[in-house]
Amino acid sequence: MQSKTPSLLTMTAISLLVLGTQGCADSGNSTHTFKMPESVAVAQDGKIYVSEIGEFGKDGDGRISVLGADNKPAPFAEGMDDPKGIYFRGDTLYVADNKRVLKVNPDGKWDVLAAPEAFPATPQFLNDIVVDDAGNVYVSDSGDLKGKGGAIYRIASDGKVSTVVDSKNPLVLGPNGLLMGPEGSLLEVDFVSGTLYSVNLQSGELTKMAEGLGAADGLLAGKNGEYYVSDWEGGKVFHVANDGQVKLLKDGYAAAADIALSADGKNILVPDMKAGELVPLPIE
Repeated sequence: MQSKTPSLLTMTAISLLVLGTQGCADSGNSTHTFKMPESVAVAQDGKIYVSEIGEFGKDGDGRISVLGADNKPAPFAEGMDDPKGIYFRGDTLYVADNKRVLKVNPDGKWDVLAAPEAFPATPQFLNDIVVDDAGNVYVSDSGDLKGKGGAIYRIASDGKVSTVVDSKNPLVLGPNGLLMGPEGSLLEVDFVSGTLYSVNLQSGELTKMAEGLGAADGLLAGKNGEYYVSDWEGGKVFHVANDGQVKLLKDGYAAAADIALSADGKNILVPDMKAGELVPLPIE
């Protein structure tokens, strides 16, 4: 699970972000040195990691970077294709890398956990990723991003891949952000419909929790059953109350991608993909 424990490094990095250079979305609360940042994750030691796609569709130029105490990103793991969603379980980082899933060790060396041919259907656009307490990895495939070919897959600890739900269900249009939900459920937001769903992991049944979330990308849990969702195309971050009511929290981003919570719980970390920035959004 991603750490919620603050560290001196994280607090320094966040402070530097807040005091940093002028940003388009948050009045200077940003850094400008990423190449298509898509996802952010916080490790157990509080360090902040960012996936950088590089040039879309170009294999081998993607990487994961880590922020240092000087707020400058340094390469951590390189040679990836189009890395998108990242998630820590312990000190292992899992990466949705275009059509495959990678497992990155603490030294930055990585292995392929699930190659394209391991999936029941060849992936089109693997997007977000999450890991449950038993070590099962869940990854979303957003399909053609227009409503076809979407799916959510489960990768067991032995590497076997199975389908949780796919486009045979008409509600599955473009699955994107994932989050483990209450009582063993899986939560997901759909990029095409802008809907937040709870997914029954046994039956694959989808239950709508909220809608009107734009081109929904990142999904983050807040307190007392509330959630935060980023809208990639609209450049927005929404708050979803526990009764499903949606409220705009912040707009003005060029492309708000896959969000995470800072180690101290006081900021949402927003990768602004098109602007090449990582922007902290205060929530406390």
